[in-house]
Amino acid sequence: MRALFPAVLALTLALPATAQEAMDAEAFDAYTQGRTLSFSFEGTPYGVEQYLPNRRVRWTFIGDECQDGFWYERNSNICFVYDNAPDNEQCWTFTRTEDGLRGVFQGPDGPTTELYEVEQSTAPMACMGPGVGV
Repeated sequence: MRALFPAVLALTLALPATAQEAMDAEAFDAYTQGRTLSFSFEGTPYGVEQYLPNRRVRWTFIGDECQDGFWYERNSNICFVYDNAPDNEQCWTFTRTEDGLRGVFQGPDGPTTELYEVEQSTAPMACMGPGVGV
């Protein structure tokens, strides 16, 4: 029994580290599919993204127009391309925390913006701007 204790302890201590590993495409899709997530930046509401079938997304900065796009995995990052800027790839490293997702933008000069999930819903997001409504 004593011989098993170090192995069990090592596995137990390794569990929190696993929760902090970057999510791959399958894990990200399983977590986000059919959900609408709200994100904050430095404690301030930042944006909302709805995760649609076939890796399609709808994003809006708070108070701005919605942008449709898609996501894919590249170099251990989850990258987004939006219809309004097809040449502007936005790559993020996502990890799960006790409170939800944490996303770190992977810019050309290294990691910068950190976003945190603050709310999750299965309801579609409300979009503002031209072309919305009657």
